[in-house]
Amino acid sequence: MAEATTSGPVGADFLRRAGRILNSGQARTLILSGQIHDLFRLDTGDKSAAPIEYVSLVDFLRRQWEVPGKILVVYELNGPLRFALPTDRDKVKDAWLRWRTGLDADSLAIERMLRGSRFDRERDALADAFDENLKSAIGNPTVAFELLRQMCLCSRFVDPDGREALHEDLLILVEAADLALPESQVASLGDADRRRLAICHDWFSDPGFLEARDSVVLLVESRSLLHHRIARLPQVLEVEVPAPDREDRLTYLGHFEAALPDERKLRLWSSRGELADLTAGLSLHALSQLVKGASHTGTELRRRDVVDKVGAFLASQLGDDVVELEKPEHDLGDVVGFSNLKRFLRSELLPRFEMSGPGALPGAAVAGPIGSGKTFIFQAVAAELDAVVLTLKNLRSQWFGQTDVIFERLRRVLEALGRVVIFVDEADTQFGGVGAGSHETERRLTGKIQAMMSDPKLRGRVFWLLMTARIHRLSPDIRRPGRVGDLIIPILDPVGDDRRAFLRWVIGAVSKEVDDAGIDRLDLETRGYSAAAFAALRSQLKARAARGRVELDDVVTLVHDQLPPDIGDVRRYQTLQALLNCTRRSLLPNPDVTDEDRAAWADELRSLEARGIS
Repeated sequence: MAEATTSGPVGADFLRRAGRILNSGQARTLILSGQIHDLFRLDTGDKSAAPIEYVSLVDFLRRQWEVPGKILVVYELNGPLRFALPTDRDKVKDAWLRWRTGLDADSLAIERMLRGSRFDRERDALADAFDENLKSAIGNPTVAFELLRQMCLCSRFVDPDGREALHEDLLILVEAADLALPESQVASLGDADRRRLAICHDWFSDPGFLEARDSVVLLVESRSLLHHRIARLPQVLEVEVPAPDREDRLTYLGHFEAALPDERKLRLWSSRGELADLTAGLSLHALSQLVKGASHTGTELRRRDVVDKVGAFLASQLGDDVVELEKPEHDLGDVVGFSNLKRFLRSELLPRFEMSGPGALPGAAVAGPIGSGKTFIFQAVAAELDAVVLTLKNLRSQWFGQTDVIFERLRRVLEALGRVVIFVDEADTQFGGVGAGSHETERRLTGKIQAMMSDPKLRGRVFWLLMTARIHRLSPDIRRPGRVGDLIIPILDPVGDDRRAFLRWVIGAVSKEVDDAGIDRLDLETRGYSAAAFAALRSQLKARAARGRVELDDVVTLVHDQLPPDIGDVRRYQTLQALLNCTRRSLLPNPDVTDEDRAAWADELRSLEARGIS
């Protein structure tokens, strides 16, 4: 098979890798996974017509792999077995007849002469059976796979004189292989599904097939969607089709605009290059939809439109309940209090997030009691980074095998995006453990996430922000250095000047004329208040102010009327865990903390645990 010289996503590197595997005989069954439903650039070489076309993956492969010595057969579930050339069908049919009769061409002639019309009738019956099998394969994947397997058998048939029945090698493309061989527990499969699985398992494991020159290429979005009895065969290798990179998107935009009349040219808020940058993560199909819509309406394509399109596309790929693309509207200037933390974030965290290479920070874990303001603060950090923010909601699926598929889609999205912040709220519920007591799916997911966090290819491009009130429930492997364990930040209830800043912020909702004595009075009334409690109080005051003037006595009365929920011990336990897991002395309330102080925290934790607090 000739190796590709044309371009597609990432220069069609995947095509070259696939060609090397099949040409070398490393594998006879190959899985092409990933961005298999996208458009692929094909250099036609026709200077008089369009020198570049964008085609589907099957058409791209067919044009690339239509080479002498190969018979290309394409099978799609709802269609017939398609041969690239009409003459190929006749060649395969003739080889199939010779294989079924066991005779070479000379012997066939002798048999015809000796047996006359009876032989012709038998041969015609075999030929009719072949044609009937081709018809029966339409919409019947079990028949199709068995017929394809038999084609491979007859392809390597050698007659008694050592002559091959078929001089060319078969190259079989199977579209949507996951629909024909879906991942499922064997016990839940029907009889036809089990038979189809057995056919393919025997076919791909057959030593004769492995030593021959025929090949099968299975097209599937994710290897995890393919039944594990096939996907995990050591004889089956995988090549991933990546998402288009910046140059691919830029080339497509140039191709698209070149074909537009002057009155339909794109109107952009900025340059074509910035559009290519901002559409990182989009497939060429999705990019095509975006620019076609803008060209048709003639309106200016705005940055916000592009961000919305990227967000909608990522949600469609991963699912609305899995990921959300967002751009926080507030920054660190809107964060009340936390003066020491904000200095640290600006001087140390943000510069390391903006680095690339080994000096970049892979991420950070943020610990603190419920209501301390973790999410609000680090949404502001994400805004300061001016990067795409992906909020992970739920990586686990109730359906068999779907969690692995979701993860693979997430990985492809992250590799396609430029710079991205992965924002994981309630991280202890998203990621489980890797111990023997954890579910197999949970262990596998957590292990893959951990590997991704420390992947050198993603360092400086993907930043993980894990929010949790229960830092101790995160896997120790996630909390180790080299992952988010490089930096574990405690977010604690405001004290001292930060607490007074919160009080002034609360009162500022209804009055600008409260003196220090008034602040001191409120300080006494709001003991134990968290950032969330202060925000709730400010909201109530604004609602009260809408009905009339609010005096300081009214504020005190309102505070006095409120009874705090009975979560004090739980918040104290979470605070102690945040203190013990903190990786920077400078972020603790007292930077001069001693080993004795830490031991006292641990003793208090054990005391709370003895009372059932966890």
